[in-house]
Amino acid sequence: MTERPDGRSRTTERSDGRSRTTERSDGRSRTTERPGADGTAETVPVPPGGDRPGPELLPVATPARTRAAVAELLRPQRRLAVSAFGVMVGSTAVGLLVQPLLGRIVDLAADRGSVDAITVTAALLVAVAVAQGVTAGFGLSQIARLGETTLARLRERFVERALALPLERVEKAGAGDLTARVTADVSLIADAVRNALPALGQSVLTIVLTFGALALLDWRFLLAALLAVPVQVATARWYVARAIPLYAEQRVAAGAQQQQMLDTIGGSSTVRSFRLSREHTERVTERSWSVVALTMRGVRLVLGFYSRLHIAEYIGLAAVLATGYWLVRDGSASIGTATAAALYFHSLFGPVNAALALLDDAQSATAGLARLVGVTDEPVPPVPAHTVEAGGVDVTVRGLGHAYRPGHPVLHDIDLTIRHGERVALVGASGAGKTTLAKLVAGIQPPTTGSVLVGGIPPTELGTAASRTIALITQETHVFAGPLADDLRLARPDATDDELRAALDRVDALGWAEALPDGLATVVGDGGHRLSGERTQALALARLILADPPLVILDEATAEAGSAGARTLEKAVARAVDGRTALIVAHRLSQAATADRVVVMEAGRVVESGTHDELHAARGPYAALWSAWADARDTGPRPAPETPTHIAPQEPEPKDL
Repeated sequence: MTERPDGRSRTTERSDGRSRTTERSDGRSRTTERPGADGTAETVPVPPGGDRPGPELLPVATPARTRAAVAELLRPQRRLAVSAFGVMVGSTAVGLLVQPLLGRIVDLAADRGSVDAITVTAALLVAVAVAQGVTAGFGLSQIARLGETTLARLRERFVERALALPLERVEKAGAGDLTARVTADVSLIADAVRNALPALGQSVLTIVLTFGALALLDWRFLLAALLAVPVQVATARWYVARAIPLYAEQRVAAGAQQQQMLDTIGGSSTVRSFRLSREHTERVTERSWSVVALTMRGVRLVLGFYSRLHIAEYIGLAAVLATGYWLVRDGSASIGTATAAALYFHSLFGPVNAALALLDDAQSATAGLARLVGVTDEPVPPVPAHTVEAGGVDVTVRGLGHAYRPGHPVLHDIDLTIRHGERVALVGASGAGKTTLAKLVAGIQPPTTGSVLVGGIPPTELGTAASRTIALITQETHVFAGPLADDLRLARPDATDDELRAALDRVDALGWAEALPDGLATVVGDGGHRLSGERTQALALARLILADPPLVILDEATAEAGSAGARTLEKAVARAVDGRTALIVAHRLSQAATADRVVVMEAGRVVESGTHDELHAARGPYAALWSAWADARDTGPRPAPETPTHIAPQEPEPKDL
C-alpha cells in the first residue's frame, strides 16, 4: 500500500490484483474495485475525501452582507465622504464648461466674431482647466483618505477576527485559504481603493452630469444620446452576471493553488523520501492550469464586453450627429450648440468605457471583499471564566477518542495521567496518533469522545488563561520580523534586557545572540538576519521560559536541528521544561530515554507505558524501536541520551491519520 504524505491521493493494490483503490489527486472523488460474487471486478463508490478530512474553506459573505459591512466601515467617516463627494461634483461640473466654450468659439468663427471675443473665450477655457485640476486634486485626495482609512479598519478587523478563530477552524480550512485572503484579496481591494474606485466614482459623476448638460442644450440631444444606454446596460448586465461567479471561482482556485504549493514545499523532504515528486508536481500543475483556464475565460469575457461597448458608441454618436444636423437645418440650434452636443457625447466614451471596464476591477475586488467580510463575520468564541492557578498542573485523559471525519477514528479509548512536574515522552511510528493527542491536550480542538483535563479543567474552556497555562511548540516555529528582543518579548512584553539574556543563556543561545551584528537589537526574520532551524527553535524555547507556563507540549520541537545541533538543543529543551509538566512528542529516542516516563502509541492506542529501563526490559514495541534505532547507528544497546539520533519511523507527521 502506498499513501501520499497529505493523505488525499493513494493507490492500494493487492498482490493478486483483485482489489484496487484509486483516488483523484484533488481528493474529490474515489472509487474502489473489489471482486464481485462471480470473481469479476465491481466498482464501489466511496464518499469524497475518503477517511481523511478535506479542507473546509472559511465562509464567504453574501453580497447584501458585504454592502452592509462597507456601510458599517464608512459610517464613522460620513462627513469626510459627503465632503469628498461634494468637491468631486463641483470639479466635474466645472469641467463640463469646456464643450459649450468650444461651441462658442465655433459660433464666433462661423459668424466672423471679433478676435477679442475669441480670446476671452479661450481664457475662460484656461481658467476652467485650472479650476478643474485644483478641485479634482483636492477631491481625489479626500477620496484617497476615505478609502485608505476604511481599508485600514477592514484590515484591523480581519486580523483581529482571524487571530480569534479557533485553531481547529483554521486547520480545517488550510493555511492556503487564509493566506490567500490576507495577501491576494487584500491586495485586490487595496488596488481598487487607490485606483479603481476613485476613477469609477469620477466616471459615474461625469456621465450623469454630461447627460444633464445635453438636456440643457436641447432635450432632443439627450434622447439621441440615450439610444446607446440600452446596449450599454445590457452589456453591463451581461458582464456582471458572468464576472461575479468567475472572479469568485478564480479566488477559490488561487487559494487551492497556494495551499497545494504550501503542502508540497512544506513537506518537500517527505515528498523526496517517498519519491513522490512527480505526483506532487502533477498536482501543482493541475491547479496552476485551472487558474490559467479561469484567467483565459476572464480575457474572453472582457473582449466580448468591449465589442458590445463599441456598438453602443456607434449608435449613440450617429444619433447625436443626425439630431444636430436636423436641428441646425431647422434653425432650432446653432452649429456651436450641435458641436457642443457631439463633443459632450464623444467625451462620454472615456467615462462610460472606464466605468464599465472598471467593473472588472470592482467585481474582482468585491469577490475579495466578500471573502474578507466572511472572516470578519465569524462569531468570536465565548471567553470562558475558568482560570488555573499559577504553578504546576496535572493532565488527566480518560476514554479519549477522536475522529477528524465521522466514522474514521484516529484515537481509541486513551487513558493517560501526567502528574505535576512529570516529563512524559510520546513515541511511535508516524501516524500512530501522537500529534493528534498532543493537540487535544493543548486544547486546539475538543475530543470526539472522552475527556481531557488540565488542572481539572478542559483545555478548550480555559479561554484567556490558556496562554498562561499551556505552551505548545512544534517544529514549525516562526521568527517574527523585527529586532530579536521584540521577538522574545512577545512572550512577556514587560521583560527587561537582563531577563531576555537570562532566558537565552538558559537555552545556550546567549552566545550566538550577542554575536549578531547588533546583538539583541539585530533585525531578524523576513528582510533581516536569517536564523537557522536550530537557532529558531532555541528562540522558541527562550520565549517559553519567559512565558513561564506550567504545562509544556513539545511536538517534535527539535526536528529542525541537524545532528550537529541536536545535543545542544536537547539540553536546551531539558532546561526549558525543568520544573514544568511536559508532554514531549519525541523525534529522537534519546529524548525518550531521559524522560520520566515513556508512552508508546500504535494505531491510535497506547500500547505501553513506563520508564525507559522498564520498557527496554519488557522487550515489547518500545524495545523493538530502540533496538532498530541502536542497530542503525551501531551505538550499542544504550547510547548516551544526548547523542543526536533519528529513527526511521519518526517522520514529521502533519496529521495523524
